[in-house]
Amino acid sequence: MADNPDVPNTQKAFVPLENNPEVMSHLVHQLGLPPSLGFTDVYSIDEPDLLAFVPRPSHALLLVFPVSETYEQSRRSEDSSLDEYTGSGPSEPVMWFKQTIRNACGLIGLLHAVANGEPRQHITPGSDLDHLLRQAEGLQPIRRADLLYESKALESAHADAAKRGDTAAPQAEDNVDLHFVAFVKGLDGTLWELDGRRKGPLARGKLGAEEDALSEAALALGVRRFLKTEAEGGNPDLRFSLVSLGPVFD
Repeated sequence: MADNPDVPNTQKAFVPLENNPEVMSHLVHQLGLPPSLGFTDVYSIDEPDLLAFVPRPSHALLLVFPVSETYEQSRRSEDSSLDEYTGSGPSEPVMWFKQTIRNACGLIGLLHAVANGEPRQHITPGSDLDHLLRQAEGLQPIRRADLLYESKALESAHADAAKRGDTAAPQAEDNVDLHFVAFVKGLDGTLWELDGRRKGPLARGKLGAEEDALSEAALALGVRRFLKTEAEGGNPDLRFSLVSLGPVFD
């Protein structure tokens, strides 16, 4: 993989999604995730009183952050020793999507969150999401990316969700320096870091049966590891936001 993994300007572009749980939930519900699951803001990863407001179990976290030189150096260093992922089929422990649509990292993060682990078991049969994932499962990454690129149902649902944020959305062709990464607990108990800009899925460690994506172990292997790498690399800008995919209670 080249040092710059960003999608070329000649590729199709989407209006970037706002990291807003209402926007995210609307999109996945429109595609076929039942309303019993949805996204919630995570306001702190250190304060128990604030963490207590997040419905559990947390099946996946979506982290959004400004792409820094510290992050790019870390990514290049880790990716240099990895082979390009070519896995496919139901025997794979995780479904990973390569990003080939500009400004679609939020969409790719959402798909990673719902296509893996417990949420996959709850997708409405016959929905657009069900059809998409069934088609994608047997494809290798490049053909899987082409499937997303050509999906009219996905493009239409994304366009509708992108209009629902609290702030004015950038244009599809704008260069946006924010990026989404998903941390997902797989059915095998592995915490996966899933990012369409990387060479493939990254296994960050094993979680216990009672440990979810927001557990102390998962945070240490995922979000806190990421922030520690940024801090140790000298990045003074540790802005980030986080949403959790979990149960929705009436």
